[in-house]
Amino acid sequence: MSELTVEQAVQSGMLVAHHAQQQPDTSAVVTEYGSRTFAELNANANRLVRLFAQHNISAGDAVAVVSKNRPEFIDVLAATTRAGIRFTPINFHLKGEEIGYIVDNCEAKAFIADASLGPPVVEAPQYASKAKLKLSVGGDIPGFTDFHEAIKGLDDTDIENPTLGSRMLYTSGTTGRPKGVYRKDRLPEAPVWDDSPAAYTVGESRDLVTGPAYHAAPLLIDIVQPLWSGVGIVMMDRWDAEETLKLISEYKITHTHMVATMFHRLLQLPEEVKAAYDISSMKFLIHGAAPCPVHVKQAMIEWFGPVIWEYYAATEGGGGFLVGAEEWLTKPGTVGRPGPEFDNKILDDNGDPVAVGEVGTIYMRAPDSGRFEYYKDTEKTGKSYRGDYFTLGDMGYFDDDGYLFLTGRSAELIISGGVNIYPQEVDSELLKHPAVLDVCTIGVPNDEWGEEVRSVVQLQPDVEASSALSDELITWARERLANFKCPRQIDYVAELPRSAAGKIQRRVVRASYVDAT
Repeated sequence: MSELTVEQAVQSGMLVAHHAQQQPDTSAVVTEYGSRTFAELNANANRLVRLFAQHNISAGDAVAVVSKNRPEFIDVLAATTRAGIRFTPINFHLKGEEIGYIVDNCEAKAFIADASLGPPVVEAPQYASKAKLKLSVGGDIPGFTDFHEAIKGLDDTDIENPTLGSRMLYTSGTTGRPKGVYRKDRLPEAPVWDDSPAAYTVGESRDLVTGPAYHAAPLLIDIVQPLWSGVGIVMMDRWDAEETLKLISEYKITHTHMVATMFHRLLQLPEEVKAAYDISSMKFLIHGAAPCPVHVKQAMIEWFGPVIWEYYAATEGGGGFLVGAEEWLTKPGTVGRPGPEFDNKILDDNGDPVAVGEVGTIYMRAPDSGRFEYYKDTEKTGKSYRGDYFTLGDMGYFDDDGYLFLTGRSAELIISGGVNIYPQEVDSELLKHPAVLDVCTIGVPNDEWGEEVRSVVQLQPDVEASSALSDELITWARERLANFKCPRQIDYVAELPRSAAGKIQRRVVRASYVDAT
């Protein structure tokens, strides 16, 4: 293929190919499982596109991946982006049945799985019947072909007629199964260079991936944006506070994304450990996904300097809230003030706008192009919108200057360590236990995690509460759900509040815990 301009590469999903032409030997991906230069990443992407074509997988089809932070994850991402394919990464903490459901629900024709993740991944194929091509990394899986053997010897030159692909991530629903956040329009993503707070510099910048690649924020902020900008990434397999400082110092990291829990743990490191590593290379540290206590963020700014930014946004799109450290210090606790191109409002329970300073539910205007829907679920899509606006269920207020402050959220969504958890999933499983008459799972404030999962249980009349029963209920949940969704503690009440319509009043239950802190 002739040399690509940046604009051509943006429109065709070939930015990795463009950077491979410009800087073939520059490091693109570093992981403990292997590395890639831009030339090697581009070559593997081309091989994969040709492998997909051999199996009649092409533009409009879907590919699913469940993997640790490995270079093969990035190979598949780069391949699908240029082949018009819908890329779905899957949370590797899920159970096998949950993984298999997503593989089939997204209609994946190819399934790439990391055998080193153990039984859930190995078990997943029995629940996924639609994938015709199955590739394994990190070991063998019955019925799968080794990833590297499958692409060995295939043509690695740039493909002809590339087509821009897309990504579809899954977010849990308040009831039922996880839902794919789907956009019919494929939106090109340009390099993040001069006109941006991140402002990557080719040849100088490097990004540290602190979170799992399947998660929306690390995928976009720590993988797509730097790589599409010609900047290499270093991927952590498991997050560790001191290891983070070590990698920043060793690789002269300039950019990274974190969540508030990471701030908390970094600040808890002994002073001699903090002083042992050079973090002066840092230029842009952005955080979001969960509220950050004011004192924690102030301490991080004192340590890292005015390089810390905060965003408030959604996988579904919209929002536009972004605030830098110096601006934040004038309004401690704010998540920012959106630009004029964004339209957000705060409504009361009747759908009417609230006054300045008054708390209500935050609604964001959905973008005109690339508006989301929940894949194959028109009912849930319809319920998420109020006209052209949608909500995450978060509560907050605007001050006199238009800055948004978050005060909490509707009691449905729990955010623990930056991960969204929907309590109905937990309730549904605990209600199957013979000792449980009723249950209400909530998020309880936690200094380190933001919130921890707590289940409040009403027992059957002939059952007595005990620590042994609590252990049994927690084990019951863990056998049926991903561990991060499960309660850390069980509390007991004589009766749970329900509305006249019979709906559990989760907000009432949660309020007693919030008010007590």
